[in-house]
Amino acid sequence: MGQTNNKQTVWQQRWPAPAKLNLMLRIVGQRPDGYHLLQTVFQFIDLCDWITFHPVADGRVSLKNTLPDVAEADDLTVRAANLLKAETGCTLGVCIDVEKNLPMGGGLGGGSSDAATTLVVLNNLWGLQLPLEKLMALGLALGADVPVFVYGHSAWAEGVGEQLEQIEPDEKWVVVIKPDCHVNTKEIFSAKNLTRNSKSIKIADFTAGQHQNDCVEVVCQRYLFVKEALVALSEFSEARLTGTGACVFAQFESEDAAVKAYGSLKAKWQAYLAKGINESPLFSMLKNR
Repeated sequence: MGQTNNKQTVWQQRWPAPAKLNLMLRIVGQRPDGYHLLQTVFQFIDLCDWITFHPVADGRVSLKNTLPDVAEADDLTVRAANLLKAETGCTLGVCIDVEKNLPMGGGLGGGSSDAATTLVVLNNLWGLQLPLEKLMALGLALGADVPVFVYGHSAWAEGVGEQLEQIEPDEKWVVVIKPDCHVNTKEIFSAKNLTRNSKSIKIADFTAGQHQNDCVEVVCQRYLFVKEALVALSEFSEARLTGTGACVFAQFESEDAAVKAYGSLKAKWQAYLAKGINESPLFSMLKNR
């Protein structure tokens, strides 16, 4: 009886899918297939979507609530669950309930994080026992940002973003602004005037303060709201773009300074107050189970 209750409790848990920030982003080349070669630093923040998984008897994968303009079959969580089933021959079903808190199209990795939480948690709940490396490879098939969420720790990333090395950047308070626009990542990476030949740097260079984002100029030329958000945020601390945006962020040395900036900005902007974290809250939760 105790085991059954425990199993039910595990299925009823809400699992976090945290946001990420790119603390810097350099484009150091391009592959023959068109993919860009990057150097970037991923760090999680404590803003999360929350996902609950409900077992179903008919073996199907479904969503409790679909996202606007996204077909159920195309949703990254559904694709992640079906990919796990295809990879392992698992015949179990699940209904996925996503509490969406992270803005879509903002460069915070919400969809990728949701997919990673689905891979990691269902691997656990379904007893599939795929190793982390395999889950990361499956994640890469869903999107370039999925592997770091499966990896579960702040990382220095190279390649297309899938070659990861664990690092420990300072866990600072951050204010994030989501401008009222969606940046088309493909459009930015296709832009003729995008810098594609930045010099590679070392982790020590980043730690010493080199944290440019090579996409900023192109994004600001095409999306005035992003440029305005960077200007507004830079009154309080150094403002940066995460990924290709649209979200911009600034780090603060103290909670008080971050709270003050957030208080000033939230009247005009869709703003978030958060804390940088190096271990994904998903992995903290799995450890404590």
